[in-house]
Amino acid sequence: MKTPENSISPIPVAIVEDDPGIRKTLVRFLESDAKGIRLVGEASSAEEALREFPALGPQIVIMDVNLPGMNGDECVPRLLELLPQVHIIMLTVFNDTEVVFRSLAAGAIGYLIKPVSAEQLTQAIHEAVEGGAPMSTGIARRVVQSFQKPPADARLSVENALSPREQDILRLLAKGYLQKEIADELEIAFATVRNVTGRIYRKLHVNSRAQAVAKYLGELS
Repeated sequence: MKTPENSISPIPVAIVEDDPGIRKTLVRFLESDAKGIRLVGEASSAEEALREFPALGPQIVIMDVNLPGMNGDECVPRLLELLPQVHIIMLTVFNDTEVVFRSLAAGAIGYLIKPVSAEQLTQAIHEAVEGGAPMSTGIARRVVQSFQKPPADARLSVENALSPREQDILRLLAKGYLQKEIADELEIAFATVRNVTGRIYRKLHVNSRAQAVAKYLGELS
């Protein structure tokens, strides 16, 4: 027997977008145009999302990549620690393969390119809830093409392997800054510097600051 449509609970969705105009448009999409979806929260930064969203319990989070302070791809794994069942769809103007892979590797399940219509957003949300991985056509093609490259092309330079935030921290490490000094210089938490530094080591396949700096300086020479 088919369940009546009005008995199905709407999907709780939250938005992380720093641009007020774009955020307002997304809110309008979800509050007025989207069927079976309920907006439960919005944030203008990753830090605000990490602070507010756990109490709101969204099932889907629409997250911009380029955020002030902590980037969206850096926020993804932290938000998943707080909300293990949440599905995160990245929404950004960036049409760059490495940015896509960083977001997906961090735990995002979909990736949409701005501008996005209300229909596209609604479809992506429902697809994610049903177990799919919604992606804009151009992004899906890039993902497929990346698997078709020869193994030799898969090796990334230090710059390509790291996010902008990771590159900033590595540059300061190379200048001899201590982690506390890096935190002060970039105006971020010491714990963030420590966590990002560990991620840099893993991405560059090194075990120490000295090895990471040597690899970085080696590419510059």
